[in-house]
Amino acid sequence: MAVSDRIRGISESPTLALNARVRELKANGADILNFTAGEPDFRTPDNVGKAGMRAIEAGMTKYTPVAGTPELRKAIAEKLERENGLGYGPGNVIVTAGGKQALYNAVMAICNPGDEVIIPAPYWVTYPEQVKLSGAAPVFAGTRKEDGFALKASAVEEKVGRKTRALMINSPNNPTGAVCPESELRKIAAIARDNDFYVISDEIYEHLVYGGSHVSIAGMGGMKERTIIVNGGSKAYAMTGWRIGWAAGPEDVVKGMTKLQSHTTSNASSVSQAAYLEALGGSQDAVKSMASEFRKRRDVIVKGLSGIPGIECPEPQGAFYVFPDITACLGKGIRDSLGLSARLLEEAGVATVPGSAFGCEGHLRLSYACSTDTIREGVERIGKFVESI
Repeated sequence: MAVSDRIRGISESPTLALNARVRELKANGADILNFTAGEPDFRTPDNVGKAGMRAIEAGMTKYTPVAGTPELRKAIAEKLERENGLGYGPGNVIVTAGGKQALYNAVMAICNPGDEVIIPAPYWVTYPEQVKLSGAAPVFAGTRKEDGFALKASAVEEKVGRKTRALMINSPNNPTGAVCPESELRKIAAIARDNDFYVISDEIYEHLVYGGSHVSIAGMGGMKERTIIVNGGSKAYAMTGWRIGWAAGPEDVVKGMTKLQSHTTSNASSVSQAAYLEALGGSQDAVKSMASEFRKRRDVIVKGLSGIPGIECPEPQGAFYVFPDITACLGKGIRDSLGLSARLLEEAGVATVPGSAFGCEGHLRLSYACSTDTIREGVERIGKFVESI
């Protein structure tokens, strides 16, 4: 018997599939340098891990309220006030099993079949698939390499139509590392207000900005009631495996998201919630230390890749990815970014993600959430491979 049309209509996550392939190759003894994972290579901060262990020892292993423990929802609201200048109450917050679930809950809560959701490209691979699952249609707004892939309000405005239900923003961006300037966010906010649509703002990389500071569109006039902020512990606190995320937004939307979650995963892990409560309320030294190290790694990989003839590597302003232009490397049997990525894996032992996975041909994504030694060795292998072709 066949699977549903809904499932046939979406694609497997290429980044997770590639990461699984790399693990398989390594398990079989292959010497592979992995640049595919959007996962910090640091340990979860000790104080956070110990809080999780204390929760287990204290028997905090039962169901929690679907939307999260009252203590954690209150702490998230306080974080939004303290760090972002946004006044939310616990009723505006839902805790989820990772940021990905928060995004899915948000899309499902606000979209109807036939709606359209504007997604800037290049985009994280999951955005369009989640929109499709809701019955809505993704509409892609392009960004330009010349602008550092930063989203322009004019690109959004071109795609707004009578069916537009929402815009998804990811700043800092995966895969490009682009940060949307405050001036453009204000123009985008005006477009959202004038055309009466929601903004889903994925701010998971907010603590990884290397120039200036993070600005949330929710803080702009008239936007709090039409913005759903998505965030979590995965990137800033190296808590990918803990699966802890959250969303903040209008209370009626959050109630809808909670209703959906009550029939899917119920609550996020009780132990993970206890650990994340410590992450928000405890020392932030580890967050600052990781961000500083990521910046150093960014400088190393950008300089290394830019020194390879045929590769152009813009300097990302946030997150932990570079998105080099490799069009000059194509030809001679390599037709596209997928072909180059495959050859690099098989012949150079370097795992990358093709730009086509993110809706942008002619590029590769490399994560620098790995050691400086790995970055230097990977750049050297890429350089030798490019020279050979």
